[in-house]
Amino acid sequence: MTRVTREYRFAASHRLHSDLLPAADNQRIFGKCNNPYGHGHDYVLQVSVSGPVDPDTGLVCRLAAIDAVVEQQVLRHVRDQDLNCWDEFASLVPTTENLAVVVRRRLSGAWQVAFPDGPGLCGVRILETKRNTVEWRLPCR
Repeated sequence: MTRVTREYRFAASHRLHSDLLPAADNQRIFGKCNNPYGHGHDYVLQVSVSGPVDPDTGLVCRLAAIDAVVEQQVLRHVRDQDLNCWDEFASLVPTTENLAVVVRRRLSGAWQVAFPDGPGLCGVRILETKRNTVEWRLPCR
């Protein structure tokens, strides 16, 4: 099997805050990221797929097909948006960890429809800053 990773960039803002915690705890846990006005990031999303290389085309799959699913399920919802306003974050703190979970769920839900015969979705990686990266991975089949 061969793994292919596509990279996407988008800007979005968020405020790290939990309504379940007192204000002092939010400030202690999230620090400057608890700013009531939020703050922004230039995120990098990497989506990895895995499958056999087609001997006729030399491809695992058409890259445009991956791009279309990522655009429809993720990018059009987050690009230049406040993540706190995304429906999925109505009851979740929009940390990069939760963003990776939400992105994985949205892609997984559409993946079988878009790629009934493969490739398999095997990873989502989000770079929030130069020092913060979150990754969800499955063994590539």
